[in-house]
Parts: sequence; C-alpha cells; structure tokens
Amino acid sequence: MKAHQYSQIVHCLLCTVDHSSQCKDCPDNGSGKSDHLDINVVFSSDKLPVKVLNSSDFRYTQNGILHMLDRNKRIKPRPERFQNCKDVFDLILTCEERVYDQVVEDLNSREQETCQPVHVINVDIQDNHEEATLGAFLICELCQCIQHTEDMENEIDELLQEFEEKSGRTFLHTVCFY
Repeated sequence: MKAHQYSQIVHCLLCTVDHSSQCKDCPDNGSGKSDHLDINVVFSSDKLPVKVLNSSDFRYTQNGILHMLDRNKRIKPRPERFQNCKDVFDLILTCEERVYDQVVEDLNSREQETCQPVHVINVDIQDNHEEATLGAFLICELCQCIQHTEDMENEIDELLQEFEEKSGRTFLHTVCFY
C-alpha cells in the first residue's frame, strides 16, 4: 500500500490489489491467539479504530496497525482482490513469497485467452512501516526503470539482477500468460 501511495506522488500508474480477505493478524497479549481483521470492515467502517482500541489495551496502536489502517483508507477507498480482478497487466509485483506463489497459481489456473505475457516479480518486504517505506521506493524505482527499457522482455532479467545487487534483496521472477 505504501508503494501505491508513493506511486501517486511520482505519477506512476500502479494498481494495488490484495490476495486475502483478511489483513494483519495481531497476536493477543499473552494468549497466543491472533486477531484477523476482515479487510472489507477495515475499509468500510469508521468505527473500527474505536472497536479495535477497546479490544486489548492499545496493542493495535503500539504496533502501528491503526496508523497503517488509517493510511490505507486514505490511499484507496476499498480493497480489491486479485482473484476478482479481470484487468490485464504487463507487470505484477508482490511483496511476499507466499502471495507471489498464489498469484502465479491463480494466473496459471485461468484459461489463456490472449497469450499476452505478464511478468510476476516478488521482492520480500517485511510488514512494518520502515520496511514498507523502503520497499515502496524500491518498487517505484524498479517500475520506472522498467518503463524506460526499450525491450522489457529482453532486458528485465538483467535489470532485476542489477536491483538484487543494489538492494541486497532477492527477486523472484516468472512469466505467465493471459
């Protein structure tokens, strides 16, 4: 979501979609249980912060979840699920290997209609404010570099290798087809 926010600043067209119907689980203090927040409630309910604050001694404030939820609601009006998205993309970026695997699986399970390639790239970004900010800059820089390539199909592997060396992060990459 932070990349979505930053992309608006640098005028880069970026669509963010979720792969899950829940967001951010938050371990309960001492019980070992996790809370899973329904992503539709997070975006639609103005009363969620009060409900969450009352649930367990400000743990959502302490770990920054309320701040992230508030930021997300300002960036886009509602969540969009990848599985329900029928848009065609040239590039799909994920920030967690598990999500990358799910996206690739979903694309491979769809009936191929146009055989248009889509590059699916993953860079693991920890789900916290600092990593999200750094990851947003990295993703937007990668998108800008890809936009400036003359031949994305032939240049993307080399570009990803350069980004791996520059960032010290590993990128996963595969090509699927619509």
